[in-house]
Amino acid sequence: MVEVAVELFGRQGYHATTFGQLAETAGVSVKTVQEHGPKSALLRAAVELTAFGVEGEEDFFATELGRAMLQVPGPSELATMMGEAMLAINAPAAGLWMTVVGAHQGDEELTGFHAEMLVLIRRQVERVLQHVDDRGWLRRDVPFDDLVEAFCVITSAETYVRFVQHDRQSPEAYTAFVARTVRETILTR
Repeated sequence: MVEVAVELFGRQGYHATTFGQLAETAGVSVKTVQEHGPKSALLRAAVELTAFGVEGEEDFFATELGRAMLQVPGPSELATMMGEAMLAINAPAAGLWMTVVGAHQGDEELTGFHAEMLVLIRRQVERVLQHVDDRGWLRRDVPFDDLVEAFCVITSAETYVRFVQHDRQSPEAYTAFVARTVRETILTR
């Protein structure tokens, strides 16, 4: 059901996707789809599954990408890995995230989900940057909260959409942009 939600919400958007379409595509009844909660709950699960590979909150360091990050030998390699990680997260999830951004204005539950996701993302970034700081690779001349905010903006799905979809840059150029910008803005030199 969630995989169908990923497909339909990503292609058609939130408002254009109906319970009937979700049911037909999934090969189940409308009642079965409705038993999974409101349409906003399906969008939420679709975003979580697409971005993080699991539904619900997951500690970044418990993911394959997070575990790999713990093994990186230096800040330059870390920046490169962050560029690759953000492409891996944003490429499949950006369309759904932009669906949330577009639909949350008129839907109280989606407004709450949008706000929760921004808090969750910031919390994950704080954990990652705390790890980076513990290794001595984080800039010291900029307040920690400013570095967190900068990282959130650099790596956001909105930045990915602008860079790759609107400006028509390649995924490789996006990866290099994130790596370079993180290296120059967030990490020690």
